[in-house]
Amino acid sequence: MSYPDPRYFADTGEVSATFRPADAPPEITFSSGGTCSLLSTDKDSDGLYGLYRWDFAAAPSGPGTHFHKTMSEAFFILKGAVRLFNGEKWVEATPGDYLFVPPGGLHAFRNESGQEASMLLMFAPGAPRENYFRGLVEGLPAKLGEAFFLEHDQYNVQD
Repeated sequence: MSYPDPRYFADTGEVSATFRPADAPPEITFSSGGTCSLLSTDKDSDGLYGLYRWDFAAAPSGPGTHFHKTMSEAFFILKGAVRLFNGEKWVEATPGDYLFVPPGGLHAFRNESGQEASMLLMFAPGAPRENYFRGLVEGLPAKLGEAFFLEHDQYNVQD
């Protein structure tokens, strides 16, 4: 396997890095009390990936089994215990555990520990996933039904 084609063509580097301090407030708050911080959106990364910090409240929460057709998704546990479904079974993931899900891979995640938990979510290539998360907060699934999920490459499977 070789490196991808160049995306930057100048002969010298440029100042273009972004920094987000740890104490920056999250952009999205869910009804469960959990939050989502937009670390790098697809716009920030020029479509390469999206990286989000997902902080669960102690209340049980998380989506049912689903898959994506256009992007992979990866989970890295930072704090607490998060149940991850890998398409075959649920595993109790703790800090340092990692799950990669390629396009089409069945997966789900839940915090059922009764304690707060945190993880990183990465989508590649990048997609405007923050619009999906904001739509959940705004109640768009109830208003738009399946069209909301299809617009955001979210194919839900009956558990």
